[in-house]
Amino acid sequence: MSIAAINEQLLRAIGVGVALLDLDSFRLRFSNDTFREWFGDIEIGGELLDRFAGFDAAALRAGLDGEGSYATETTFRLRRRTMTVALAFNRALDGEEAVAVLVCQNISRIKELESMIDSYSMMVERNTREIKREKEQVEKLLLNMMPRTVYEEYRTFGVVTPRLYDPVSVVCIDFLGFADMVAAHDPAVIVSELNDIYTAFDRIGEQFDCARIRAVGDLYIAVAGLPDPAEDHARCAADAAVRFLRYLEQRNNSHPIRWTCRVGIASGSVVGSVVGVQKYIYDVFGPAVIHASRLRYHARPMKIVGNAVLARALGPGFAVSEAGMAELSDGEAEPAFAIAAELGAAQDG
Repeated sequence: MSIAAINEQLLRAIGVGVALLDLDSFRLRFSNDTFREWFGDIEIGGELLDRFAGFDAAALRAGLDGEGSYATETTFRLRRRTMTVALAFNRALDGEEAVAVLVCQNISRIKELESMIDSYSMMVERNTREIKREKEQVEKLLLNMMPRTVYEEYRTFGVVTPRLYDPVSVVCIDFLGFADMVAAHDPAVIVSELNDIYTAFDRIGEQFDCARIRAVGDLYIAVAGLPDPAEDHARCAADAAVRFLRYLEQRNNSHPIRWTCRVGIASGSVVGSVVGVQKYIYDVFGPAVIHASRLRYHARPMKIVGNAVLARALGPGFAVSEAGMAELSDGEAEPAFAIAAELGAAQDG
């Protein structure tokens, strides 16, 4: 860069601070009004680099000796305002003498905008994470309410088409003396007990592809063979029911409150769908649910009673015996069967 080019740049440097430095000592040779306004009056021949906070003189020397240029930034206070100025050093010739041209540009607004953009980006990122976390929580809640295939349909279309599932097996459980138990104990104790029991039932059911559909007070309903058809739905339901009872027996040996349940199981058809608009639930209803619910009233404490369809489908591994007649449909009685694991059948895992 020649001195003529420097003079031309000085003429154009309105609002830009410009200074000429001795290349060897970096002492000031010239500065324009804008430069002096920003950095104060510096005598010709005075030290310049001291005005720049944290300046790396060695890096400046290496840049000018190498590529002939060096760029950096400095931040300072000017009349209660923080300014950020970009410093661009370039090697030039003044006749035979080498000098350094320093051009200073106020980039405070750019820095403010960058800071605003960074803050906005962080806010967007934070909001995105929160939305993602809330979405995952909603998805987890919905998946606890309905099978995944049903959830996918609901998420995609906003509605769930009612479906007939046939055959499936329904397990219906309730607890004897539940009303007296609620009256005799603190509500928090009963809720804690039910939470432990139903959590264990859910885990047991998961092992046998028997998913909980409904839990209202002391009534627990689970279904095997839904939403994906399963040929062994009857065995899955019976296996889960047997282990429900084993769990309660083991729990009663170590807990002060003893729980006694009765279990009804029925194989047949059900309809599954999301019910409600504002307060919706996924529910199943139909013959198998009604039969399982009625069969539990024919079960003795800590015993299982099933319908004829289930009894025929069980096969080896279960002891099946007649348990009288049960009114499964209005005005119609059908045989009921006591269900138990055969002696020597596999124990809980």
